Amino acid sequence: MINAAAVATTPTLTGPRIRLVPLGPEHAEAVFTSLQEPESNRLTGTHQTFTRAAIDAYCASRADQDDRLDWAIEDVATGQYAGGVSVNEVDADNETAGFRIDLVESHRGRGLGPEAIELMLAHLFDEVGVYRVGLEVYAFNPRAQRSYEKVGFVVEGRERGALLWDGERVDAVLMGLLRDEWKARHTS
Repeated sequence: MINAAAVATTPTLTGPRIRLVPLGPEHAEAVFTSLQEPESNRLTGTHQTFTRAAIDAYCASRADQDDRLDWAIEDVATGQYAGGVSVNEVDADNETAGFRIDLVESHRGRGLGPEAIELMLAHLFDEVGVYRVGLEVYAFNPRAQRSYEKVGFVVEGRERGALLWDGERVDAVLMGLLRDEWKARHTS
């Protein structure tokens, strides 16, 4: 059973190297800057461009959302914005959720993504009460797929040609993780 209160308020979660903090107005500049990175946009399949005003409004509205969780990933050592994690598509009837993560270029390749995902999963499975967490990753992002597999996600299928990027069709790889699978990895 989904604990709606655990979705209505985004907690701060702390790991060894990162901290997930509620995304807010103080992160708007860093989020806007990260959205100017062409490689980040390619890896996430982000076609649209965003104005600073739109990002300011988005970051300011996160505390008002009671059906999703939006975190900024901060480097514990420096306090720098390292990226973001959003839990969306929370389906209380089926006890499922989806998520997306993005890391700024300067923080990629350091294992911070898996650490952020583990913190998020612990919250989703232990506090929110979801049974299944799903995601999609584009086929041209094998590094991300390996990161998801590292924390227990398994490939469940493909959406062929789901993204059109620079004139080429790219598959979306569908991945999922069940609570029982995650718990088995953390009790041994």
